[in-house]
Amino acid sequence: MRNEFMARAIQLSIENVRSGRGGPFGAVIVAGGRIVAEGANRVTLSNDPTAHAEMEAIRAACRELGNFELSACEMYTSCEPCPMCLGAIYWAHLGAVYFGTSAADAAQSGFDDARIYREIALRPPDRAIPMVSLMREEALEAFRLWQTVPGKTLY
Repeated sequence: MRNEFMARAIQLSIENVRSGRGGPFGAVIVAGGRIVAEGANRVTLSNDPTAHAEMEAIRAACRELGNFELSACEMYTSCEPCPMCLGAIYWAHLGAVYFGTSAADAAQSGFDDARIYREIALRPPDRAIPMVSLMREEALEAFRLWQTVPGKTLY
């Protein structure tokens, strides 16, 4: 059955390119042996750099299932997830991820994440995009308040 789900993710990626709607990426999320959400790359269509196939599928699955936690789900994606999508996969607690092509395959077509991985390893002030901490003490108040909330939902 896994091949059926991967075939759908690949089909979404191919249809996306053929239709001109976006990049060559597709993803599906499966729960209980059925597809509960699909996503295709919509970055250029929606002018949203976060509209990757995996992100679109995660958003749709969360809406469909009424939950931000997807540990009972699996993702099938046409390509190895980028750093942003990988972060979202971990935040959503997906049970497993299956991918078709590799990050190296994507890089050969112009989708190279190596720069992002190098930047993540640097201290914030050393990154290509300056990242400067401001008003830390004032901002800590939100965390202090959060720690006092009884019965809060952790994620």
